[in-house]
Amino acid sequence: MEKIASFQVNHLNLLPGVYVSRKDYAGDAVITTFDLRMKQPNKEPVMNTAEVHTIEHLGATFLRNHKEFGSKTVYFGPMGCRTGFYLLLAGDYQSEDIVPLMKELFEFIRDYNDEVPGASPRDCGNYLDMNLPMANYLAKEYLDRCLNVIRAENLNYPE
Repeated sequence: MEKIASFQVNHLNLLPGVYVSRKDYAGDAVITTFDLRMKQPNKEPVMNTAEVHTIEHLGATFLRNHKEFGSKTVYFGPMGCRTGFYLLLAGDYQSEDIVPLMKELFEFIRDYNDEVPGASPRDCGNYLDMNLPMANYLAKEYLDRCLNVIRAENLNYPE
């Protein structure tokens, strides 16, 4: 069986960043999948499920309500390894194209201090597994060490 694209990335040298993971086609439409890597794989602790779940709720809500990208947002959700998130956008994009959107998103998460959208038994299957203070902290960390000082090595997968 052929390895899927995400398992072909060299995780030994992967830094936090914003990467194009793949591009798929639905008819003539392009779907760009982004790897929003918040933690350096296999070198630092992964995120716990509560903060990942909180970032997922806040991120999906923010992106689907965004004035420019709301209608282009196909999916926002966590990686199973808990080192980051995947964002799927309708359109043909490069990493650089969405850095301003990612700054906006993670500033929103960093500063958010209200009830987490969808964190109720009616709206979510695991609504108690949330940690807003840690989600705020991790968003700030990603902004400070990656998004606000982004370089080429944070935008292109390592060889």
